[in-house]
Amino acid sequence: MATTTDIKNYKFNHTMLRVKDPKASVKFYEFLGLSLVKHLQFPEAKFDLYFLSYDSSSALSHGNSTFDRQGVIELTHNYGTEDDPSYKVNTGNAEPHRGFGHVCISVDHIQAACQRIEDAGYKFQKKLSDGRMKHIAFALDPDGYWVEIISRRPGSKGADDPAEQGVQTDPTTYRMNHTMIRVKDAEKSLKFYQDVMGMSLFRTNEQAAAKFNLYFLGYPGDKGTPENGFTADYEGLLELTWNYGTEKDENFKYHDGNSEPKGFGHIAISVDNIDAACARFESLNVNWKKRLTDGRMKNVAFVLDPDGYWIEIVQNERLSGQENF
Repeated sequence: MATTTDIKNYKFNHTMLRVKDPKASVKFYEFLGLSLVKHLQFPEAKFDLYFLSYDSSSALSHGNSTFDRQGVIELTHNYGTEDDPSYKVNTGNAEPHRGFGHVCISVDHIQAACQRIEDAGYKFQKKLSDGRMKHIAFALDPDGYWVEIISRRPGSKGADDPAEQGVQTDPTTYRMNHTMIRVKDAEKSLKFYQDVMGMSLFRTNEQAAAKFNLYFLGYPGDKGTPENGFTADYEGLLELTWNYGTEKDENFKYHDGNSEPKGFGHIAISVDNIDAACARFESLNVNWKKRLTDGRMKNVAFVLDPDGYWIEIVQNERLSGQENF
C-alpha cells in the first residue's frame, strides 16, 4: 500500500441512508437493478449495514471490492425500527429539516423504466409526464426518500420523446449517477469539495430565473471529465444545489441528517492510504467529526463539510490488500 496519498485515487464510494425495514428497502433497490455486494452485521450494537451497487458485466464498478467502487448505496438498519409504527425517517425534503435531496439513477429508456417502477406498485413524487420538466421523474423508495430517474440517452426528451416509446428497459444497464445535497454557500462548498476532497467540477447548471444553481462534481478517474458536459453516463457524482441568497442569511442552516429527525447519514470517500489522507486533511485544517484515532473504530474517519454534512473517509481495499471489516 502506498505511504502517500494522491487525490487521483479517491472515489466517491457511497451514500448512507437510514431505513425502517431493510427487507423492503433492499427489495426496492434490487428492483432498480442494484446488487447487494456486502452485508455487515453488528448484533452487539444492534444495527446492520447493506451495501448495494450496480454489478452487471457492463457496470463501471463490476467485480470491484465494496470500497473500490463508486455510486454505492449503504442502507443502515437499526434493529426494531421495522416493528415500530411510529418510526419514520427524515427524507431531507420537508421543512424545517431540508438538506439531503435525493439519489439519482440514470436509465437506458426512461419511459419504460418509469412505467416498470409504477407497474411494480411503487409511488412517485413526480411522474415523468408531470409539470414542465418532462425529462426527469422522482420515484419514492419505501421510506419516502426521493430517487431521481434520468436518461442515459443524450438529448432524450423523456415523456415527449417518440424514440422512448415502445421499447424495453434493462435495469442491468442503469447507473447510480449522483447524490444531491443542498448547500448554503456555493463558493465555500465548491472550494471545499475541489481543494480539500479533490473532486473536479464536471458541470454547472444555472437556473437564474428560478434562483438556483446546480453543480455536479466527481472524481474523473480513467473516464475523465465529460467534454460535452453530459454526465448521465457516469456513476458516483455529487450534485450541490444552491438556492440564491441563503449564503447571506446568518441564521440559515440545512439539516445534516444526523440530528433528530434522522435520515440521510453521510457520503463516503474511499482513499488510497487512509493514514496519509487523514494527515493531508489535518494539514488543510478540516473540521473533524471523528478522527481516525477516536473511538473504537480505528479504520474510518469523518470530516465535516461547510454545511456540517458528514463525509466518511474509508480505505480502498484494493489498494491495501485487506478487508476493512
